[in-house]
Amino acid sequence: MPYFRVTVTDPDLPADVQSALAEGLTRLAVTSLGKSSARTVVHINLVPGAAYFIDGRPLAGVRDAHVEGSITAGTNSGAQKATFIAEAGQLLSQLLGPLPRAGVALHELHPESYGYDGVTQFDFYRRDAGR
Repeated sequence: MPYFRVTVTDPDLPADVQSALAEGLTRLAVTSLGKSSARTVVHINLVPGAAYFIDGRPLAGVRDAHVEGSITAGTNSGAQKATFIAEAGQLLSQLLGPLPRAGVALHELHPESYGYDGVTQFDFYRRDAGR
């Protein structure tokens, strides 16, 4: 049940590009990380460059982006995570053009501390194993 927050320094990013980002990250969650598309959330956060700082200075005149994903700890190998990070970086460049410092981070959360629809991942996987 991954949750991805995508911050893009373009408050006017066209809706079709936003949709392509959401669809692309969902696809990568499925193909690279083995996640369920129905349980994947993508939140796109559009901000002005003046609110995004690199080297202590507001970004001006160029677009940048950062993806942060929350996934359940222990459910993916290092190779899977590396593949996702590389492919998400490529997706950002393809859809947004050259980016000075685009980043992708995966945060692994303990299954007892991470839930969806009121059910912890620990309980979800335990119930799933009992089926």
